[in-house]
Amino acid sequence: MTESTERWGLFELVLQGPADGNPYKDYEISATFSKGDRSLRVRGFYDGNGTYRVRFMPDEEGEWRYETFSNAAELNGVSGNFTCTPPRPGNHGPVRVRGSRHFAYEDGTPYLPFGTTCYAWIHMNRDLQEQTLNTLAQAPFNKLRMCVFPKNYSFNKEEPDLFPFVRKADGTFDLEVFDPHFFAKLEQRILDLQRLGIEADLILFHPYDKGKWGFDEMDAATDDYYLRYIIARLASYRNVWWSMANEYDFMKAKTMDDWDRVFRVVQEEDPYGHLRSIHNGTRMYDHRRVFLYDYGKPWVTHVSVQHWDVTLTSIWLEEYGKPVIVDECCYEGNLPQRWGNITAEEMTRRFWDTVTRGGYCTHGETYTHPNDEIWWAKGGRLYGQSPERIAFLRSILEAAPADYDLMPEIYDVPTIGVRGVYYLMYFGLLRPAYRDIELPEGRFRVEIIDTWNMTIEEMAGVHEGTIRIRLPGTTNIAVRITRIEDQ
Repeated sequence: MTESTERWGLFELVLQGPADGNPYKDYEISATFSKGDRSLRVRGFYDGNGTYRVRFMPDEEGEWRYETFSNAAELNGVSGNFTCTPPRPGNHGPVRVRGSRHFAYEDGTPYLPFGTTCYAWIHMNRDLQEQTLNTLAQAPFNKLRMCVFPKNYSFNKEEPDLFPFVRKADGTFDLEVFDPHFFAKLEQRILDLQRLGIEADLILFHPYDKGKWGFDEMDAATDDYYLRYIIARLASYRNVWWSMANEYDFMKAKTMDDWDRVFRVVQEEDPYGHLRSIHNGTRMYDHRRVFLYDYGKPWVTHVSVQHWDVTLTSIWLEEYGKPVIVDECCYEGNLPQRWGNITAEEMTRRFWDTVTRGGYCTHGETYTHPNDEIWWAKGGRLYGQSPERIAFLRSILEAAPADYDLMPEIYDVPTIGVRGVYYLMYFGLLRPAYRDIELPEGRFRVEIIDTWNMTIEEMAGVHEGTIRIRLPGTTNIAVRITRIEDQ
């Protein structure tokens, strides 16, 4: 019977081969997958105990054929076929960039990234990991920023049970031998997120090692070896994004040329073209600016930026011509660090401000905990007040026209919309008593939104021409204006 895999699912070919020497380096396996006159070459990988795997994410329904290529005789020339069936409900394919502002799943369904951050959650104990998943199941987030390598950083000093590389008896790591047990755990968690409809924004490198393990100072050859392996294992999961690094400019062992090379390796090795970006630190350079990677480079798909001033969002959109996600705008919490103690109200405000400037924002939470179980680092539970307000914003944005854009003509208030059809204005810290609006031709509904109290009050009547919108004179107010279609 012919095997079958749903569209954008995972087809896996499992073969037995040589286990002598170092199979991770000594033996290579790949396969060509073909349908009609289309073919894709996919790298396979060694998974321990003489097992080799080749994974493939089909993007077209119908019959696919495959043939393997290897320098090991028993792995070479294996051929077969499988059927790609229609995707099951909830499977919309990988996320792609749509235009210069937005994202959509491959089937065209709009995707609005409402992310959160749990850097080292997969390195925690199993109970805490499960608690994290249970929390995410009730939260509004559909993207999770997470590290592959463990962290040695404030409130996160635990020694993980597993690492990407095998640990030797003397405590050092064999950087030529991967640990398949670690990757099996990582893959399971990516699948758990996939079932929840959450994109796994995987951070491939970071500076939070501080000499403990040495993963932040691997040489270029080892970096590339690691990248080829992790992409061979994970690229076939449709909900994977690649973040080259978190706070890349704090990794002093790497140059800008290194980061360009990392991007190119990821781009060349990933046959599916998953989203790719890199995340900056916020140390001030020359006492005047944060040093950003050049997101205009062709291998970058979108802007992933850290900055406390989200009013810069529209500037980045203009400069790079790509979607902007402020992946760190500080965290709701009460830690002593400057980045970890904004209020829930301020986190909510930064989300609204970013969205109405044409971008997207990512949440994080950093409340002190007796066991240092802080969401931003380890996952667990959420204690803050911003997630439900973020859910409220998400519901409003999901109800907006999919092709909304910036409305620069409304220069004094951040506004998105579709001219003549829809407008969403956010006053934020401003608190006017009223706003005069000259409506375009047509009839409109006007609603006043309290973004903190999560209320929507419709202004009585149907509105045309020049109108005065009376506002409550408090902060955190938005106005939504929607054209009423002629009956």
